[in-house]
Amino acid sequence: MRPISVGLVLLLGPMALLFAASGEAQTLFEKLVNPGPVIEGHAKLENDCTQCHEKFQRQSQPKLCLDCHKDIAADRTLQRGFHGKDRNAATSDCKHCHTDHKGRTFDVVQLDRETFKHAATNFELKGAHASVRCDGCHAPQTKFRKAANTCIACHKANDPHKGNLGTACEKCHSEENWRKSQMFDHAKTKFPLVSAHRDVACVSCHAGEKYKGTGVTCIACHSIQDKHAGRYGQKCETCHAPSKWATISFNHDKATKFALRGRHATAKCDACHTGDLYRDKLATSCVSCHKKDDPHKGQLGVACEKCHKDTGWRQKVAFDHDVTRFPLIGLHAAVPCEECHKTPRFKDAPQACSSCHKDTRHEGRLTQACARCHNPNGWSRWRFDHTAQTHFPLTGAHQDLDCHACHSTKAVTKIVLPATCYGCHSADDAHRGGFGKSCEQCHNTKSFRQQRP
Repeated sequence: MRPISVGLVLLLGPMALLFAASGEAQTLFEKLVNPGPVIEGHAKLENDCTQCHEKFQRQSQPKLCLDCHKDIAADRTLQRGFHGKDRNAATSDCKHCHTDHKGRTFDVVQLDRETFKHAATNFELKGAHASVRCDGCHAPQTKFRKAANTCIACHKANDPHKGNLGTACEKCHSEENWRKSQMFDHAKTKFPLVSAHRDVACVSCHAGEKYKGTGVTCIACHSIQDKHAGRYGQKCETCHAPSKWATISFNHDKATKFALRGRHATAKCDACHTGDLYRDKLATSCVSCHKKDDPHKGQLGVACEKCHKDTGWRQKVAFDHDVTRFPLIGLHAAVPCEECHKTPRFKDAPQACSSCHKDTRHEGRLTQACARCHNPNGWSRWRFDHTAQTHFPLTGAHQDLDCHACHSTKAVTKIVLPATCYGCHSADDAHRGGFGKSCEQCHNTKSFRQQRP
C-alpha cells in the first residue's frame, strides 16, 4: 500500500484516519486512492495491495518485488543476466524502470531496443549475431530471459548435418561466419581447399554427409555447370583455375597458330569454336568467319584485311577517302561506310546533301542546295549572308524573321520571291491600294507603322 500523503489526510479529514484504523475500512480507502488498473500479469494481485506494498514503508517495495520475481533476485545475487550484470539494473529500485497501475495492456518492461546493451546479458552479440533483429531470437509473448543461448537451439532447423555431427556446433563453426569451419583442416586431405573452394559450404560437395569417395576432379563436381557441354574435354584445369573460374589461363598465342589480337582477344571461345575443340580445325582467314558480316557481299574480294583491322571492324578503315571526289571532313569522317554506300558499288554513292539527309525542317522551301547555309561540321551550325548572297538585304524588322516567314512555299527548285514591300505585305495595306504600291515612300523596315518624316 502506498503511504497516505498529508494533503490527502487534510482533504478527507478524520474519516481518513478512521478508515486507516480498521481492516475493512482500509480496503475501501485503498480503492479510493488506487492510481489505476495494474498490468495483466499482476491482475490477480490487484485486490490485495499488501502483495506489492507495505503500509507507510515505500523503501520496502523492491524487496516485495524480488520476493515474487525470484529469478530476478537470483540474477542480482549471482551477478548474472541483465539484472545482475548491469550496474543500474542491479542497484536501482524496480519501480525506477517498471511502473505499474497504467492499465492491463501497458508494457511494464519499457525496453528501448535501440539503446539496449546486449553485452550486459548472458549472451553477448558477436559476429553475425550483432546484426540480427531482436525478434529473430526473442519470440512474441515470451520473456527475454527465456530465449535460447545455444547454437542448436536456434539453428536446429538449418543444421545441414541433420544432427549427425552432434549438437556442439561451436567446435567447427563460429559466430563470425557460419559457413566457415574453424576446426577441420581440409589441407590434410587429398583435396586442399584453395581460393574459391575455401568459401564453399561443406554440404555443397559432401551431400548427405558423405565424406569418403568424394571426387577430386573439376568435372566430378561441376559437370552440370560445364557450359561447353563436354566439347572442351574434361581437363578443366587446362584453362581454368579455382581462384576465378571466369578468368581463363589458356595462352592462345602460343598454343595455336592464330594469335588473338584486338577484338579477337575478348571474343568468347564458343563464338569461333562451335564444334569439338580438339577435333575441329578452324580456318584463319577473315572471310571464313565473317562472311555473313560482309556488307560488300563479296564484291570487293575476300582480303578484308586490306581495309579493315581486328581492333574494330567498324573503326576507320585503311582506305583514304580524301583521294575521291568526296573527301570526308567534319562529322562525315566518323560515319560508317555503310551509311552512305548502300550497295557494294561504292561509285554509285550520291554526293548531294539531300540524297542522304532528308529535309524535315525546310521541306524544300529553300531548295536542295543545303551547302549554301550548312556545313559538315554540324548540321545545326549554319551561316547565310542574305545581303551578300541575294539582291534583298535584310534590314530593320526583316533581320529577326524566320526564313520560313518569307520562304513559305514547299518543294521549290528555285528561290524567286518578290523584292517589293507590296509583293509580301499587300494583305497588310491599311490604305487598300489607295496610295499606290510604293510603300517605301512613307514607311521603312524598322516599323510598318512608323512613317518617314
